[in-house]
Amino acid sequence: MHKGRLEAFSDGVIAIIITIMVLELKPPHGFSWSALDPVWPTLASYVLSFIYIGIYWNNHHHMLQSAKHVTGAVLWANLHLLFWLSLVPFVTAWLGETGLQTIPVAIYGFLFFMAGVAYYILARALVAAHGKNSQFARALGSDLKGKISVVVYAVAIAFAWLLPIISCALYVLVAIMWLVPDRRFEAVHRDPEPATADTQS
Repeated sequence: MHKGRLEAFSDGVIAIIITIMVLELKPPHGFSWSALDPVWPTLASYVLSFIYIGIYWNNHHHMLQSAKHVTGAVLWANLHLLFWLSLVPFVTAWLGETGLQTIPVAIYGFLFFMAGVAYYILARALVAAHGKNSQFARALGSDLKGKISVVVYAVAIAFAWLLPIISCALYVLVAIMWLVPDRRFEAVHRDPEPATADTQS
């Protein structure tokens, strides 16, 4: 099955997610710097969520570019990921309107925890489609950074009931960690894998 439609559909959904998020931003009432005080939580939550969506789009793009083909399981795993990402505008708006309150901060972490799990499932589905000994599987490796991210999200969710500001700091930390370019799949583009029975659908 060709991967082009999956990539195009995913790009369209992510573009809509960003559009919905920016439409939630309301201009301040006033023309001084102090007029920004009531809206800074909304703006800060938007910036963080925009970075997260950009990270997912970037890594999703590189992973799919490295894939040779997709299967039905990959399509459903991709929809599972997009489901969680589609909730980002809702949770971002809630977080921005309520500030550092326990439940919105915890739900924000839970959302990205589930998105991380969904991305891991998608990666495993692609490995199954290409074979455990394929170049794609070797490039993906153990996905240590992805596993660490999920653990940090879980810790951040727990901290939301103690110090929500710590949770937000952990969310920022994960974003910074993923801003470092992920070069695992670059070798796939430099050295394409020859067609074998293990990599064909």
